[in-house]
Amino acid sequence: MSGNNNISSPARTKEIIQRYGFSFKKSLGQNFLIDQNILDKIVDAAGLDQAAGALEIGPGIGALTERLASAAGAVTAVEIDRRLIPILRDVLASYPHVNIRNDDVLKVNLRELFAEDFAEVERVSVVANLPYYVTTPILMKLLEEKLPLDNIVVMIQKEVAERMAASPGGKEYGSLSIAVQYYSEPELVCIVPRTVFIPQPNVESAVIRLKVRERPPVEVADEKHFFEVVQASFTQRRKTIANNLKARFFPEEGRERLESLLAEAEIEPSRRGETLSLEEYARLSAVLLAAGIV
Repeated sequence: MSGNNNISSPARTKEIIQRYGFSFKKSLGQNFLIDQNILDKIVDAAGLDQAAGALEIGPGIGALTERLASAAGAVTAVEIDRRLIPILRDVLASYPHVNIRNDDVLKVNLRELFAEDFAEVERVSVVANLPYYVTTPILMKLLEEKLPLDNIVVMIQKEVAERMAASPGGKEYGSLSIAVQYYSEPELVCIVPRTVFIPQPNVESAVIRLKVRERPPVEVADEKHFFEVVQASFTQRRKTIANNLKARFFPEEGRERLESLLAEAEIEPSRRGETLSLEEYARLSAVLLAAGIV
C-alpha cells in the first residue's frame, strides 16, 4: 500500500469526502485523522497480530480501519452515522475480514457482538479514535461490562487522558482516574497536535492504552458502593473528605460517628479526596459498608 493511496493521506481523505459529498456533523464529533505516523503508533500500541481481533468505534471513512485490517485477524467497526456506511463498505471492500456495523456502541450488546464477530480469534482489543463528547461513557461501558478484552487503545482529549493516568495528589486525579485504574493500567502513548485532523478539533489529543486487568488491584465487596464513596469524596473538590462524606452519608448526624469510622479506616478527616489512593478508598468503603452506611 503506497503512502499516497492510504485513506489517511490528506489528498485521499479529501478525495473520498468530495466523491461521496460527505459533510461533517459537529454533533457527532467527527474529526478524521490524516497522519500516518500517529495511526502507526495507535496500531503498534495495541500489539495486534493475526490471532487478535480489533473492535473500532467511530471509524469515520476508514483510515484507522484500513491499518487494523492489515494488522489483525478480524476487525469490526461500529459507526453511528449511517451516511458513512456505504463509504466504509466501498473503501474497505478488499478486506473480507472487516465487518461494518451501523450502530450506537452505547446501545449494542457487546457480549453478543464479541461472540458473533470474534469467535475465530484468541484475544480482542478496542482500537479507536473516539468522538470526544462520548469518550467517558464509552470507556466506562467497555470496562464495567468486564468483556474479554486484552487492551483498549484510544485517541481521546489530552486533558481526559491525563486525568485517567493521574496519580493521587495532583489536580488531574479524581473519580475518573480511580474508576479507570480500578479496571485497567493506563499508559499515555503520545500527545497528538490538532493539526493532524480534518477538520481540526479545538483541543489537543492524546493516545492512551488501558491494559485491562484480570482482576482489580484491590478487593471490594460491593463495587457500586465503592464507586458511590469515591464519587461522594469528590463532590466538592475543595472540601475535606469528612465534609463531603458527611453531606452524602450523614446529613442529619453530628461528625462523631463519621470521624470514628474514618479513624477505623486510618484516614485523616482533614484530607481531600484527591489525596486518597485506590487502596485507601477500598478500605474506607469496606468500613462504611460494615457499619451499614450505604
